[in-house]
Amino acid sequence: MNAATVLIGGAGLAVLVWVLAKLGRAFAAIAETLAALAFLGLALWGLVRVGGWIVRQLATHWRTCLALLALGAWWRWLGWPSLAVTAGSVGLVALVWRSGWPVGFEQWCGRWVRAWWLRWAVYGRKLPGWLHACGLTVRDEAIPVDVTVNLVSRRRKREAVAQSRRDAGVAFPRVLRVRSGPSWDEVRVRLVPGQTPEDFGEATRALATARRVTRVQVREISPDVVSVDFMRRDLLASAVSCLPLPDVAEASAVDLRRVFAGSTEYGTAWRLPLLGGGAHILVAGASGAGKNSVMWSPLVSAAPAIRSGLVRVSGVDPKGMELAYGRGIFCRYAVSGKEALEVLEALRDELERRKRAFAGQTREVPLSQEFPLELLEFDELAALTRYTDRKTRDAITEHVSVLNTQGRAALISVRGYVQDPTKETVPVRELFTRRVCLRVTSKSQVSMVLGDGAYERGAWANRIPESTPGVGYVWGEGIREPLRVRAGWVSDATVKALENYVTNGGAQVIDLAQNRCDSNGKGAA
Repeated sequence: MNAATVLIGGAGLAVLVWVLAKLGRAFAAIAETLAALAFLGLALWGLVRVGGWIVRQLATHWRTCLALLALGAWWRWLGWPSLAVTAGSVGLVALVWRSGWPVGFEQWCGRWVRAWWLRWAVYGRKLPGWLHACGLTVRDEAIPVDVTVNLVSRRRKREAVAQSRRDAGVAFPRVLRVRSGPSWDEVRVRLVPGQTPEDFGEATRALATARRVTRVQVREISPDVVSVDFMRRDLLASAVSCLPLPDVAEASAVDLRRVFAGSTEYGTAWRLPLLGGGAHILVAGASGAGKNSVMWSPLVSAAPAIRSGLVRVSGVDPKGMELAYGRGIFCRYAVSGKEALEVLEALRDELERRKRAFAGQTREVPLSQEFPLELLEFDELAALTRYTDRKTRDAITEHVSVLNTQGRAALISVRGYVQDPTKETVPVRELFTRRVCLRVTSKSQVSMVLGDGAYERGAWANRIPESTPGVGYVWGEGIREPLRVRAGWVSDATVKALENYVTNGGAQVIDLAQNRCDSNGKGAA
């Protein structure tokens, strides 16, 4: 190899090294640029996620966020001694306020503070575990089963739930809002895909056990949002009083479409219609369950209208005891099957008369003293629709069916009371537009009265204790979930006072054995 060849080879190698060096620096610059862009993108993505989280927290928990910001600013500018003194003063004022004026404290302060505390200390921390244990989460089948099984140890259970969240294998309903009232906590949650409100309704007993309360109510707010209500204490444990009889009252002051009947489990007034849609009411309950309270409490509330003649009450009392105690209230009164047929025939004649008078003129008879609301109180309905001779039974069933199907527009309402709600005992059961289930003897009777699915949704009428007469469940027109109620208790003295109030007001009491209502619907003298 001569010198020229070595020189050329060395030069070529030098050029190659120089080119590689240049390319290496270029690749390094490109790599540095790409790394910088990736870092900036990751940082920007993180900022967006953090910003979105902050915005969501501000939108969802804006009260807590503002409170924390205010406390932080106070501590930063005024120091912690002044903050401690102010917090102690506020606590002392709240304690005095709660002791002296509990109603005002609850309305303006107590419920908000309690809801905030329950949101962060109870439901936000524990509800995911309760829902998971009750099967109210959606799990990806690819996740191993041992991740989602129920564990005995509370610590291991929390760890399993946290791990499931990290693995994104289990989707949990999200808590949207917590409201706290005197007796109920309302926890509003958003469902995850794959869940329905019925899933929560079927798990009410399991949720009650998890929360260690006696009752849980699930209400559908929207297709993907439900309110899980936990009852902390029972407002219906003590008796509810009926309305007092007014000294002087105008009949127009009584709203016959919303007559006071008692109280609901939420502490609000329970109202029943005597007129219009839902006025045909069937009340079922065992002996001593409080059916008489459901009967008398609305009559006490409607006393001014009965006294003025805008409401005319008829009574069928197979026992001859309950309605007889307030006999003067009833325009028509019957005990035997024959007398019951006469009462029903009179009401049916009145129905036909009103149909002839108003056909083609109006869709509902206007309420007046000439055409009052005809209200039939039918106690012990099964005694005459089941336990009597066949001819009388069939005739009574036919008349009640006609009144229930045609009476609403003609201002005729039927309210029946029964102990055994089976179809064989009460063949017209389905014709009552609103039904009330008091204490019954078996779980199957709940569905007989309120319909399929009522028990699963929380209408546990077979579990009502005998010590709480008048407590029951309503699931009728306009009510999607069973509502627990308690009818106002009416004493014997109140019944006699009602009778005196009505008769002294000029109401014409008709003795069925001697007189009948005339063709104009007015009582014959």
